[in-house]
Amino acid sequence: MKSRVTGRMVGIAGLAALGLLCGSAAAQGPAGGKLVPLEIKLPKPLFQGTPKNIPSSPTLEKYNEKPRAAMLAPEGTVNLALHKKVTSSDSQPVIGELTMITDGDKEGDDGSFVEIAPEKQWVQIDLGAPADVYAVVIWHYHGEARVYHGVVVQVSDDPNFAQNVKTVFNNDFANSLGLGAGKQLEYIEDFRGKLIDARDAAGQPVRGRYVRLYSKGNTSNDLNHYVEVEVFGKAAP
Repeated sequence: MKSRVTGRMVGIAGLAALGLLCGSAAAQGPAGGKLVPLEIKLPKPLFQGTPKNIPSSPTLEKYNEKPRAAMLAPEGTVNLALHKKVTSSDSQPVIGELTMITDGDKEGDDGSFVEIAPEKQWVQIDLGAPADVYAVVIWHYHGEARVYHGVVVQVSDDPNFAQNVKTVFNNDFANSLGLGAGKQLEYIEDFRGKLIDARDAAGQPVRGRYVRLYSKGNTSNDLNHYVEVEVFGKAAP
């Protein structure tokens, strides 16, 4: 079973104290609704300092140790993925169970991650009903500094992802997954996870019931790993 170490909370009060709010907690959304910072509980850091074992690259985001700025979303936006059903292209993980990806435990210790087969693989979360998705946060294995390749996140109302597919993140710049060349940068994993803003250019959330996440190995080995995935949104009206 996963460990249950209490993580740090990046909450409204804490962010305000640290001066990390991107605007006021009482800011107004496009429709006049109240915007508040997403509350994302973070696990403990498992390494400190700028990683030295990963060479710089034009396709790699520069590592920054500073606390991440808060993302504002409409009041009532919550993690819809918690305890939701997870399926995968690899139905029998090498280590762990797929249910661990949405169980709320983000610690990167042994027993806290799922290891699935090498090369191109995906995991998929069924939110249970159509939702307006504002953000996705991914924790791959973060016990050491790694870069996971071909990270693509898509949302759809089709469980087979054959139609009505919206891509909200794609750093597969070489199109090795066959999903199209991405424009986002690769990044180094750490305890903060990767926060992906799923809104479009007009600030509108993406709507769908299913969230699929791809990857294709990492800088340490060819396997794929997940500690936790959170999907922040609201039930579709």
